[in-house]
Amino acid sequence: MKLTIIGNGNIGSGLAGALAGAGHNVTTVDQGDDIAAAVAGAEVVILATPYGAAADIAGLADFAGKTVVDVSNPITADFSGLLVGHDTSAAESIAALLPGATVVKAFNTVFAQHYASGLKVAGTPIQTYVAADDDAARDTVMALAKDIGLAPVSAGPLKNARYLEPLGFMNIQFGYVLGMGPTVAPQWLAA
Repeated sequence: MKLTIIGNGNIGSGLAGALAGAGHNVTTVDQGDDIAAAVAGAEVVILATPYGAAADIAGLADFAGKTVVDVSNPITADFSGLLVGHDTSAAESIAALLPGATVVKAFNTVFAQHYASGLKVAGTPIQTYVAADDDAARDTVMALAKDIGLAPVSAGPLKNARYLEPLGFMNIQFGYVLGMGPTVAPQWLAA
């Protein structure tokens, strides 16, 4: 699959390496690059940027008809809370900025360090929660997650990003603020 990842920081680079390793054709770009061309040639676009960059990026390319994956967690600069939450989400805000695109929330609870260490904790694949209003787009992103070794879990409609983003924030709290380190990951278990 032809993928474009916007943002080549730790998360973007980690996803790019994992997806390329799984056989996908991956292009990575940053805000100084030709984002319009990279988006035009992609089947799926992954926004691996801070939430605050989304408004600028929205004006740099035509996202209509694209599946766009939002991996952001809309946290404050001092990591003390969320910028949006509970009655809306970063993913829903990004969907409003990208009319004609299908936005999917995923990968926001996976620390960058996991991409280099095999996407497992104690031998168990890390889960990623995938929310979207479009079933085909959700299935595509779940298949990408499975390709790289994650255990994808359908999280229902895009509005459920309102709960996935606080989960990502809590994961950051456990990992960095409460001292558990960036090797933790949330997990839902079923009997």
